[in-house]
Amino acid sequence: MKIPEQPRGLIETIRTAATNLVKKVQRLIRPEKKIQKEVIINAETLETRVAVTEDGKLEEFNIERTTEERLVGSIFKGKVRNLEDGLKAAFVDIGFEKNAFLHYWDIVPNQFDSGVEIVEREGRRRDKPKITQKDIPRLYPPGADIIVQVTKGPIGTKGPRVTTNIVLPGRFLVLLPNSDQSGISRKIENPEERKRLKKILRELHIPDGMGVIMRTAGEGQQLRYFVRDLALLLEEWNSVSDKIKKQPMATCVFQEPDLIERTVRDFLTEDVERIVVDNQRAHDRMREMITKISKRSASKIKLYTEAQPVFDRFNVSKQLENTFSRQVHLKSGGYIVIDETEALVAIDVNTGRHKGGKDQEALILKVNLEAAEEICRQLRLRNMGGLIVLDFIDMKSGRDRQQVHNRMRDGLRRDKAKTHILPISQLGLMEMTRQRHSESVRAAVYDDCPYCKGRGKVKSSLTMSVEIQRKLQEILKKRTRDENDFQLRIVVHPTVLERLRTEDEKHLIEMEKRYFGKLSFRADTGMHAEQFKIVNVETNEELANVGA
Repeated sequence: MKIPEQPRGLIETIRTAATNLVKKVQRLIRPEKKIQKEVIINAETLETRVAVTEDGKLEEFNIERTTEERLVGSIFKGKVRNLEDGLKAAFVDIGFEKNAFLHYWDIVPNQFDSGVEIVEREGRRRDKPKITQKDIPRLYPPGADIIVQVTKGPIGTKGPRVTTNIVLPGRFLVLLPNSDQSGISRKIENPEERKRLKKILRELHIPDGMGVIMRTAGEGQQLRYFVRDLALLLEEWNSVSDKIKKQPMATCVFQEPDLIERTVRDFLTEDVERIVVDNQRAHDRMREMITKISKRSASKIKLYTEAQPVFDRFNVSKQLENTFSRQVHLKSGGYIVIDETEALVAIDVNTGRHKGGKDQEALILKVNLEAAEEICRQLRLRNMGGLIVLDFIDMKSGRDRQQVHNRMRDGLRRDKAKTHILPISQLGLMEMTRQRHSESVRAAVYDDCPYCKGRGKVKSSLTMSVEIQRKLQEILKKRTRDENDFQLRIVVHPTVLERLRTEDEKHLIEMEKRYFGKLSFRADTGMHAEQFKIVNVETNEELANVGA
């Protein structure tokens, strides 16, 4: 419920009353469609999964293994190991095998990004000496202590990335212990509400040298909720400060809360109707956490006790199958193909069964617009980051291309990760980047296939037949001619043997005649499809073992 600011003067009173009346009339004429938003939590011994659904459709998905350390968001008391001037970076020991990477611009106090509007607080500005990148070697030489927070977990061969610009997120506020700047999220769009929240922010008693950012969840909240949230955050920071003083180097002084706690902090907004959780301990813990912030919201936590798994009951499991599928079908009949590679994510849009028709341009636009919405959703669900290239179906009209670009931009607004998007190029490609905090869901859930070594393909039986014949020719050519037949046994996978016995049999007979050899073949089901073995029958000597 939004709390209106007290109007000042007669004109403002009339203006406020008129605005409220217009809103009521608009709601009567065209009622706003209420979206049923639910959070479904499956908490198990080794894994916790959180799904956010809107009218039953899966919109957000998070997964966390209870055995893995939560790095992103955690704060460490580190030691500078070495400075690399060429990279403009420091390497910091935080107690892991690989040193953390700290770029110089993550040491210099940074300004807010475009998603936050700065709010000036009276009497709170302190003229701190400005640190530049030139000062870093002097301030943080090798061996110096440094307090850092992990912004990106280790991905592949890279170590974690860290910053000295510490943030502590709360329910409605984010505390900035090392910055005296304050701001408000630009995702709160209502000008009246922004004005009211700025007034509340200026009334908060924030310690000198610290700042806060008002989160989107703060929209419509009263002053007392912000005061309570700030008190909890300051208490937490005092605890972190004590640990910094007492704990040795390369240790964790604050661990990012687990997925259950982050769900309460980040997902329980006013528009969430209920949170359904299938674990009694997790249910009790969530109620206890929420009661500290808002007793009214505690009633939204529901315990699920039915025998049917909670993700099956709310149709999440079926929708998750798409999350790991390479091909995602669209309602219009088109589909998108998603490929994650080391360098980038490639997404291709296809019309599918609709190949032509009278109004082909309108159909292409329809498929592209639908694909744009689905791509934004899939990026969130799969947690894909880095460079992303989208290959939409070619559109002749510049207006159509702009429409698709606008749809992508609007769809990415709800994404918590930072994104940057470019217009569709002359080649029909759209390039974008998405902030990568941790590994994608696919990388977290799947290992590379040991059979194909992550390629997703194996050599065909024709290719294997060619390779075997090539190797046989090499062996037969090398041997010295004598009266005796040279007998070879070739052991192969059953599918390759089928090819050798049928289509390629005549080539093998010709080879036997040409080189005076005798070839016998045997299938081995335990062999890899790309493996074969050639043995001298007389001496039992292994002459070749390829693909082992």
